[in-house]
Amino acid sequence: MSAIRVPVVEKIFSANDRMAVQNRQLLTNNKVLAINLMASPGAGKTSFILETIKQLSNQFKIGVIEGDTAPVTIDADKIISAGMPAVQINTGGNCHLDAVMMSDGLAQLPMDKLDLVIVENVGNLICPAAWDLGTHFNLLIASVPEGDDKPYKYPNIYRGLEILIINKVDLQPYVEFKMDYFRKGVEMLNPGLATFPVSCKTGEGIDAWIVWLIEKIKVFKNS
Repeated sequence: MSAIRVPVVEKIFSANDRMAVQNRQLLTNNKVLAINLMASPGAGKTSFILETIKQLSNQFKIGVIEGDTAPVTIDADKIISAGMPAVQINTGGNCHLDAVMMSDGLAQLPMDKLDLVIVENVGNLICPAAWDLGTHFNLLIASVPEGDDKPYKYPNIYRGLEILIINKVDLQPYVEFKMDYFRKGVEMLNPGLATFPVSCKTGEGIDAWIVWLIEKIKVFKNS
């Protein structure tokens, strides 16, 4: 009789997915909308979160979970300084957050007082795409300086998105970035994806993103 083999990776993903379901149920029960924010290093994740907090702070309470490969609290400290609760999760060198880490982060946030949770995932375009955290939306920040070929080189992360932010559009005159080529690549992978070209530096496009997000929060809380 031959041994029965159960792939280790499959078991890990299965356990993660079960925890993700629990996380999503916890968030939904508390009427807290959650966004998994992914991007390359330097794309402007923290700046985008801070700008979103600035625009929404008079209407909603926002909690932030910061994922990092090193035990530093630089980004979490910025969020706290902006007046919102934040939790720093050290992945121990792993290239992504998982649902267990997400659960630990949620346990440290005042869930009964929040309207929105933003999870700043570890900065890369490969690992985070494969792990369900239990959020309601997946958001990617792509920045102009990264180049216009990223949808073609990293298709998996674009396929699983509900929101795409194209950041640093103020740099287009100085960088070789063909917006039409970039958006064509995105459309092939994820037709009709909600996309917002923005600049956290100049404020361009931020209003459209905020209007969209406010509507999603209100619909979610009233569902």
